[in-house]
Amino acid sequence: MHIFDRDMTLSQDGENRFTGTLSDSWLINNVQNGGYMMAFIAKAMLKLSNKRATPIITANYILRCKPGPAEVRVEQFSSTAQFDRLQASLFQEGKERIRSFGTFAAEKHDCTVERYESPPPDIAPRETCAAIPAIPNYSLMSNVDIRLDPACAGWMKGALSDRSEQKGWINFRKERPHDILSVLMIADAMPPAVMASRGMMAWVPTIELSVNIRNMPASSWLKFSLRTRFITCGLVEEDGEVWDEAGNLVSISRQIAQFRTGS
Repeated sequence: MHIFDRDMTLSQDGENRFTGTLSDSWLINNVQNGGYMMAFIAKAMLKLSNKRATPIITANYILRCKPGPAEVRVEQFSSTAQFDRLQASLFQEGKERIRSFGTFAAEKHDCTVERYESPPPDIAPRETCAAIPAIPNYSLMSNVDIRLDPACAGWMKGALSDRSEQKGWINFRKERPHDILSVLMIADAMPPAVMASRGMMAWVPTIELSVNIRNMPASSWLKFSLRTRFITCGLVEEDGEVWDEAGNLVSISRQIAQFRTGS
């Protein structure tokens, strides 16, 4: 079993209650990665919905999670022929840590318009990109292979950019086919965009993350771009895109996070 599937294990304890264990294999600075937790919650939602097309998941991160037992409570509050809409909350130690909303659409085989007004990001070949190594307290990097385009990788050596952008390639280190859950995790696996212009910071904790999956990837390696344009009042936004090697848009995301320059 792939480590990601092992760490997505959930047991159903009643119609709307699921339990599992948050793993220590997806940490950023010893804090659970937001994309991993979003995938964990989405798996519980998918157990109550048989719709799978173009899911939209939004998560509000209320309190910090940690490795260990977790409970997910799910409520389906709307269901039509086209959409299932659900709400889910993740609890640890009796406290609500994350509240999430999910919209799942029925498959539509008569989609006649596929129009991209923006192209995939222009990224250097993988062999010329800078691989992010395994880092203590960042166990996510031991399981996800991230290779940054040289144009935005200078921050790793102290050479900052005037543009807050990360772009490059991403995949599991151990091969695994992509699905809804892996795309949700990958959407939040890249280094924060502000690191390119501001350097290493203690952390950029997520307040809210929304991911809309448009297509299942046709390749294992995926291209990504992550862009911040505004840093105001201790907040940053991050607009993300993920594409496959065939030029298909896989997901778009918007994240609001705190901007912290110290511990």
